[in-house]
Amino acid sequence: MNTAQPIRSREDLTRIKDYYRVIRPNSRNYLLIIMGLNTALRVSDVIRLKWRDVYDFRAKTCREHISLEEQKTGKASVIFLNDSVKTAIQEYRRFLCGRDASLPEEDYIFGSYGRGATHISRVQVFRIIRQAARACGIEGVISCHSLRKTLGYHAWKQGVQPVMLMNIFNHSSFQITRRYLGIEQDDRDNIFRNIEI
Repeated sequence: MNTAQPIRSREDLTRIKDYYRVIRPNSRNYLLIIMGLNTALRVSDVIRLKWRDVYDFRAKTCREHISLEEQKTGKASVIFLNDSVKTAIQEYRRFLCGRDASLPEEDYIFGSYGRGATHISRVQVFRIIRQAARACGIEGVISCHSLRKTLGYHAWKQGVQPVMLMNIFNHSSFQITRRYLGIEQDDRDNIFRNIEI
């Protein structure tokens, strides 16, 4: 199977999150992974986010939601920012503001070459994620899309209703969502794992 896979193991999730936080500290890359895992946004939408999208400069706090038009579908989407994402945003802001007191609202969060005038590329995001996955010994095809799939996979495992997952991913049927998350293969594997003749 050559398609991106979700990160299924909780231990692998902890390792990949800790890679850019503890092992090879990089607050931008850490935020990239945390945001990818917790928002279900496509990488093309994540890299286009600007500081004004996630941070209220007047209130000096993170926003509760990201509101955007998805690049691929053109559909409006509102995404809740949980505490993990907000903490990672604040850490990255502190890092950037330590170097430069001014942080323009119009800058991209994931700026190229440390500047926010242009954003990093999908290829760079792929390299960031692959490096972390390899260093952490995570098996399978792990790519940018794996972060988005991981949220859905773990939500499904925790009992989130299929219709909600379909809505989050903008799929037309649960069969598409099951295939997207690799659930069908998990179901098949469990049959062989649990039945011995």
